[in-house]
Amino acid sequence: MQQQPPRPGRRGAGPAPRLYRAPGATADEHLLTRGPEDWRPRESWRSLRILSEFVDGFDTLSELPPAVSVFGSARAKPDSEPYELGERLGSALATAGYAVITGGGPGVMEAVNRGATLAGGLSVGLGIELPFEQGLNEYLDIAMHFRYFFVRKMMFVKYAHAFCVLPGGYGTMDEMFEALTLVQTRKVTRFPVVLLGTYFWQGLIDWLRDGLQAAGHIGADDLNLLYLTDDPEDAVAYIQQAAGRETVD
Repeated sequence: MQQQPPRPGRRGAGPAPRLYRAPGATADEHLLTRGPEDWRPRESWRSLRILSEFVDGFDTLSELPPAVSVFGSARAKPDSEPYELGERLGSALATAGYAVITGGGPGVMEAVNRGATLAGGLSVGLGIELPFEQGLNEYLDIAMHFRYFFVRKMMFVKYAHAFCVLPGGYGTMDEMFEALTLVQTRKVTRFPVVLLGTYFWQGLIDWLRDGLQAAGHIGADDLNLLYLTDDPEDAVAYIQQAAGRETVD
């Protein structure tokens, strides 16, 4: 395995230790659960904590170069096909001049950050507080840790020129369909959503066409919001073409 080159120090909102452990319930659980009778003043103070996460995120990420947010499984092993595909994608994006943004964790996220790092690109990780252990990977130039999923999701969308989605679980599906919904409803400017791994995604594409589209639940053009490929270089070319440019300035 190629050795990791020396990396600049991480920067972000506060220190970014290698491992975060949430004591008891997470901040999201507290927010989404009706508490005891004295919940009102606590909720008011919690809104300030939420605001502070938005401010930290905007402050830290506002000067990023053109970036691509990449989603995928935290459970992929280093010798697996999704991990290898993620590393190739991170390298291809970095070579094309894009920063990469991932969830900052292990598995596919680590692979993408590693590929970008070894190619000399800017590697960003946006971690999340979970009720189980999930450390940030070591291939990050900018590392942030969020308490609230919805704040973190905002950062994935706001600073991305495209989304790339690799094989993953519920979290990956959530992020992919949220991106599609935002593009479909024109809440964001239309931008590419690329699925990598035909062996994994083809069944979903077939179901979307034969199930949702055939029943009239999505429009005739809605499947065109997704681009399916097995080739990271093809994914990058599609992103560049959709942006109306051949190279990133």
